[in-house]
Amino acid sequence: MEIKANNYRPNDILKFIRQNANLTQEKLALMIGKSKNWVKNNEQGLNRYFFEDLMKIADICNVDIIIKDKEK
Repeated sequence: MEIKANNYRPNDILKFIRQNANLTQEKLALMIGKSKNWVKNNEQGLNRYFFEDLMKIADICNVDIIIKDKEK
């Protein structure tokens, strides 16, 4: 499945990845070494995660993050 990240807020992308991996916030938090509140707050847009966090989550959830040049 492919989504265009520029159509979504960062918190929506994180939630989308987690839900499509069938993980609870608590399970994802344990897998990435963060608290459940960290996951919850990032999914609600209260905090901003780092790109490294997104890459770790994508790796755990078996999702590829592809960065492409904008089409002209």
